[in-house]
This record gives sequence, structure tokens and C-alpha cells, in this order.
Amino acid sequence: MANVDSVDVVLRGVGGHGAWPHKTKDPVVLAAQTVLALQTVVSRETDPTQPAVVTVGSIHGGTKYNIIPDEVRLQLTLRSYSDDVRNHTIEAIRRITRGLAEAAGLPEDRYPIVSIADESASATYNNPELTRRLLTTFKAALGEDRTTRTPPTMGAEDFGLYGRTEQKIPVCMFWLGAVDPALFKEHQRTGKPLPPLHSSQFLPLPEPTMKTGVTAMTAAVLELMGNSGAQK
Repeated sequence: MANVDSVDVVLRGVGGHGAWPHKTKDPVVLAAQTVLALQTVVSRETDPTQPAVVTVGSIHGGTKYNIIPDEVRLQLTLRSYSDDVRNHTIEAIRRITRGLAEAAGLPEDRYPIVSIADESASATYNNPELTRRLLTTFKAALGEDRTTRTPPTMGAEDFGLYGRTEQKIPVCMFWLGAVDPALFKEHQRTGKPLPPLHSSQFLPLPEPTMKTGVTAMTAAVLELMGNSGAQK
């Protein structure tokens, strides 16, 4: 799973009346230029073999038809797998927003403010050897037809921090299916999308979800601790 960084960008301008735009420094126009320019961070500054995402998820500015506001606020989510790409993306956003503000003729005391929110997480990397070992265990405990491999995802999870300690503890995060088996079979047959996490339609089915989860975790612990040791 990916690194995630939540970034707040405040684009400051010089507001005024919409009928006299030449007397202002319009942050709405600056915001439009910024959103488009940020797309080049991935497409033109990042190695194509290194996954990255820059998404502007929120944009707010202005109060009325004929008023040019003093500022526009953007909220971004950044995704990456490597720390190098992560750091470059953040620095590129600082550079691009500052450069566009300078090009718009804003004074330095009105340059953008870029800050990283607390809603960030580092990449989760499943240790290959540990993952292979647990996959064998899960197949034996649950059945081969009830396990599957999933590709890397740009989702994020702070579980990855366990594997980024000084001791370099090997970690493996596995996912537990929680959808009604009947809906899952329909999805396999028709391709109809399943409700994703964070969706208002997502409804975990308590049984057999909890039983499967307990069985999987118990099997993993017994495998890693050793059956003989666990029985003591």
C-alpha cells in the first residue's frame, strides 16, 4: 500500500471587484492554473516506472458572482510507493505553486502557503518471505478457493509503520473479505461493482466474516509461534 500525504494549499491573491479585474491578482485564475500545472508532477517529473498520484480533492474560494476573493484553498492527496518520489512530489508542489504566484505578479508576502496535514501515512510493504509463508497457512486453514492475491494499491494504512522501525520487523497485512457471499458471486458473474470502503453502501456481513477473520489470525499466530510452543 502507498505513502499518503494530505496537503493544504492556500493560494493568496489581491481581491477586488469583478468588474475591475486589472486592479486585482485573481486567486481563482491562479487556482485553475495550479490544478492543471500540478498534473505535470506525475506525467513529466516522475519516473514512469514509479507510481504516483496527485489528486486535488477540494477547491474553495469566493463568496459572490462579482467579487474576486483574496484567497482560494486547495486540498490534495498524494500517493507514492517510494520515499524519493514522495519527497520530490511535495517539493514540486511547493515550487510550482510559488512559481505560478510569482508569474502572476504577486508580492512575496502573498506567495502560497503549502502545509502537510496530520492525515499522512507511510507505505506498507509486505515482507515477501513472510507473505508466502502465511499464504500457505491460509490456504490450509480456509481452503485454496477462499484465498487470493491482490495487486498493489494506492490506498494507505498506518499499519506499515510496524515495518519501518529501526529493527526492520517483517510485516504482512492481509485483507479480509466482508461482503455477502451472494453479492460476491454476482460480482464474479456479472462484473457488477461491489461497494468499496468509505461507501455508504458498504455493509460487512458479520457471519461468516468474523469467523473467517478469527480463523485466519489464529492460524497465522500458530504458524509463526510454532504449534508446539503455542500448545504450551
